Amino acid sequence: MPNLVNQLVSSEYGQLFGQAEGLVIAAATGLTVQETEELRVRLDQGGARLRMVRNSLARRALAELGHEFPAETFVGNVFIAYGSTEAAIHASKVLTSPEVKKLGKVALRGGVLDSSQLSAADALALADVPDKQTLRGMLLGVIQGPARSLATLIDALPCSMARVLQARVDAQPAAPSPEGGEAEAAAG
Repeated sequence: MPNLVNQLVSSEYGQLFGQAEGLVIAAATGLTVQETEELRVRLDQGGARLRMVRNSLARRALAELGHEFPAETFVGNVFIAYGSTEAAIHASKVLTSPEVKKLGKVALRGGVLDSSQLSAADALALADVPDKQTLRGMLLGVIQGPARSLATLIDALPCSMARVLQARVDAQPAAPSPEGGEAEAAAG
């Protein structure tokens, strides 16, 4: 009977992780149920799902998908956050956030992103990847930059000419006013 249960759980892992575009593997040492639920809620906000796994079955399921992780990746209490590519990036950001780091109970051990296996360092670096909206804003800035520079340059020519003319007028000696000249002649 246990072999049947293990096969069912392993096939479930294979389906879940096979459909996921990205996943992050993390060790959870001493997390309380309340902390785990808070973590689930925060991960769910970005579309990621959290699954506590049986180490040997998860390692076997990932190996069947073509991802051979070192044995130390699956030691202790391990969970996998999985979902779309954006969800995996969000999961990495949540798991490396200051609030979670402050607990000191979660450590990233690896991951998979778009069929590429990630080491623990790569999973940590994944947290620095900007989200889709930020990338779109950056791309828009790059696209708008040359047009904005051209508009500024075209606008600068008439403005510069006006400044040069005004500087020339300001540099001319002030001409005596006609009323002031008559008043001096009448006084003299």
